[in-house]
Amino acid sequence: MASPDFWNDNIKAKEVIAQANRRRDWIDPWRELRKKCDDAGTLLELVEETDSESLEEIHDDLDALGKGIEALEFRHMLRGEDDERSAILTIHPGAGGTESQDWAEMLLRMYTRWMERNGYQYKVIDLQPGDEAGIKSVTVEVAGKYAFGYLKAEIGVHRLVRISPFDSNKRRHTSFASIFVYPEIDDDIKVDIPESDLRIDVYRAGSAGGQNVNKVETAIRMVHIPTGIVVCSQNERSQHQNRINAMKVMRSRLYQHYKAEEDKKRQSLEASKTDIAWGNQIRSYVFHPYSMVKDHRTLEQTGDVKAVMDGEIDWFINAYLKKGGKFDKVETGDDL
Repeated sequence: MASPDFWNDNIKAKEVIAQANRRRDWIDPWRELRKKCDDAGTLLELVEETDSESLEEIHDDLDALGKGIEALEFRHMLRGEDDERSAILTIHPGAGGTESQDWAEMLLRMYTRWMERNGYQYKVIDLQPGDEAGIKSVTVEVAGKYAFGYLKAEIGVHRLVRISPFDSNKRRHTSFASIFVYPEIDDDIKVDIPESDLRIDVYRAGSAGGQNVNKVETAIRMVHIPTGIVVCSQNERSQHQNRINAMKVMRSRLYQHYKAEEDKKRQSLEASKTDIAWGNQIRSYVFHPYSMVKDHRTLEQTGDVKAVMDGEIDWFINAYLKKGGKFDKVETGDDL
């Protein structure tokens, strides 16, 4: 980078800088941990056994050092080609009408709370409200490092068991919703989409968003004819901005589609989609007759349903990633 002709090729220069920044993201934390380790060792040599206060301080430093090492080791698991990228998250309710649509909205809140807790910025690109309550579908852009690496652990069917607030007889209902996540593609990655391959429809938005959104045809439905991929955007006030958002999602989905074709992997992200129904769930959330959230892939579980629905799902994500995200069998369990 110190070379005088470094910027003669802007594209190559940006690639070199990006690579240097990625390496610095690993080297700098390692150096900081190494320094803390050396400082603790030096202090330990100077402290006499009778100096209990200093020993307690060293123990605290070592605890912090251990947590730092564990965090760096965990980051090492997120080494997939797309793990560092921002993400596009979608939620779709299963069969069941209002029940499942309400469950989809509850999951949306859970994930947005998780994003806020972890410092991710998010924007709802498209939201189709339910007929009576909840949502029919939602697409959320999640901006920040490793958003895709973490959220890929949530891909699958999520099951809810509760006493329905929509049932006058107070019966227990089971609802399903599916989560899918795509890596968001940077602007410098080219995904050629000829205009002839796209069909773009404009329509009047149906969600809340002000008079302009509801009375003018600002919403965009974009169809990629060769693949049949459909993307919608309606939450912005202008047709132009909705078109930009829809194209961003379309590029990400096509990138993943073509990548799966090139890799020729049967376990590509698209192939991981399953029916939104019993037997395919990755996690169950039981509100009644007892309180429990159980991940059927890792068998991790907790009785603190309220905390989970408030976005405290790192425990489940970490357990999934620590096991490599590969499971021969998903254990649904008769008790859930």
